[in-house]
Amino acid sequence: MSDTFFREVNQEMRQAQAQALWTRFGPIAILLAVLIVLATGGWVLYDWWSTNKANASGDQFSQALQLASEGKTDEAAAALQTLEDDGVGAYPLLARLRMATVLAQKGDFNGAVAAFDQVAADNAIPQGLRDIAKLRAGLVLVDHGSFADVESRVGPLNADTNPLRHSAREALALSAWKEGRPADALPIFQQILDDQAAPGNLRQRATMMVELIRGSGVK
Repeated sequence: MSDTFFREVNQEMRQAQAQALWTRFGPIAILLAVLIVLATGGWVLYDWWSTNKANASGDQFSQALQLASEGKTDEAAAALQTLEDDGVGAYPLLARLRMATVLAQKGDFNGAVAAFDQVAADNAIPQGLRDIAKLRAGLVLVDHGSFADVESRVGPLNADTNPLRHSAREALALSAWKEGRPADALPIFQQILDDQAAPGNLRQRATMMVELIRGSGVK
């Protein structure tokens, strides 16, 4: 009988302790549970929104490229500007780069170079993309600028370790040749030929230009 009594006392004490703990911490536990549910729901909702926004930006970019390929440069520029202002992820930057190309397509070569220069000067952009912008500006200037203009953009890309060196050298060589400086263009084209890592089509063009320049009597 004494064992039964003690068991009942112990049970009542445990119940009283549990009731006290629940009275003290129960509301906090409920609040934490509600916060966890709300946070999880908020994250799922944000992830859904971000995914949809990224997909929409991708679709807008594809549509802008299609417009540009059809020669609808004004419509393409408007679409790219909207994407630059409201897009997410990498699409605003891609829109900036493509906008510069569309400007060149429209015949606004000064505007195109300025747009590429702005990307190249933006320290918030990865260096690889900034280098691509420098190269694109230089390529526009081959036909619409001086050798000095081209060199100021692509000169830093001429290092032997730079992956864009082949195209940078071609831009420099073509610019020198078009400026009536074949003696300066020849060694740059030769650099391309001597670089075994240069792409095959670029080496073919360099070979043709070396033969052309040497055929004119330049050694």
